[in-house]
Amino acid sequence: MIRWRGILWSIHPLFVLVMLASVMTGYFVELLTLFGIVLVHELGHVIVARGYGWTIREVKLLPFGGVAEVEDSGGLPAKEEAAVVLAGPLQNVWMGAAAWGLGQLGWWNNEWASYVVQANIMIGVFNLLPILPLDGGKMLQVLLSRWLTYHQMLLWGARISLLLSAGMVLYAFLPIIKAGGTGIQLNLLAVGIFLFMTNWTYNRNIPYLFLRFLTSRAAASTRHIVRGVWAQPIVVSKRHTVTAALRLFKRDQYHLIVVMEERGRIVAVLPEQRLVNGFLEDGKPDRAVCDLFM
Repeated sequence: MIRWRGILWSIHPLFVLVMLASVMTGYFVELLTLFGIVLVHELGHVIVARGYGWTIREVKLLPFGGVAEVEDSGGLPAKEEAAVVLAGPLQNVWMGAAAWGLGQLGWWNNEWASYVVQANIMIGVFNLLPILPLDGGKMLQVLLSRWLTYHQMLLWGARISLLLSAGMVLYAFLPIIKAGGTGIQLNLLAVGIFLFMTNWTYNRNIPYLFLRFLTSRAAASTRHIVRGVWAQPIVVSKRHTVTAALRLFKRDQYHLIVVMEERGRIVAVLPEQRLVNGFLEDGKPDRAVCDLFM
């Protein structure tokens, strides 16, 4: 692990295993090239994130990309996250194009240029798979947040990622099922298991991730109020629990909580900060919304 520009950079154990396998099989130069491609891919994310003022604590490098730990990730605007996500695969586009151009000019031999082009295509395309924590999985969540609540976005992002990573594991066994198969695709199996276990843990941590989202709402609410935005109302009954109302919050929206009786009479209108603060202060998930204004 090294610290550079205030960011802790580390190599995931899965990448270490790939390194050892490459040394044993004589593909060390190819490994260094792969490492360089992954590093530049991740630097693309970091540079754009820093441009938006994000605080990045740590970046873990994997054979197919990296995972960045960002402060206040629950309160980051969707548009900014989309730009940061796309910045990684865009690095693979220019690196692949540069390798192709160097091959065409004769400055690199065609075999090596072809390898670098294919490596960039592989890393870039693989990262666009809609599986967390890949870039495609993060972009999936950005798109889901346009239609779903934040809590639903977390749930469906995890479910889709679990389903697709399980499919990747099953696909790794496909060669031995076919007649004359060559055996299990070990690389794909290892990556599939890693992604499945990562998303299994992510799914279990959704309550914590949602709590982190709520703790970031104060800063987000202040930004909305200072800038001046349309408030999106959330209509609930007095019987609604605070937790149920909070799970109706959407990303990049400022909410007013309209508490209404069954006959349609408005009992109270609460700013979202009242709801969030009421939950964070006592942490009672089953507390009724009406307790906040009685």
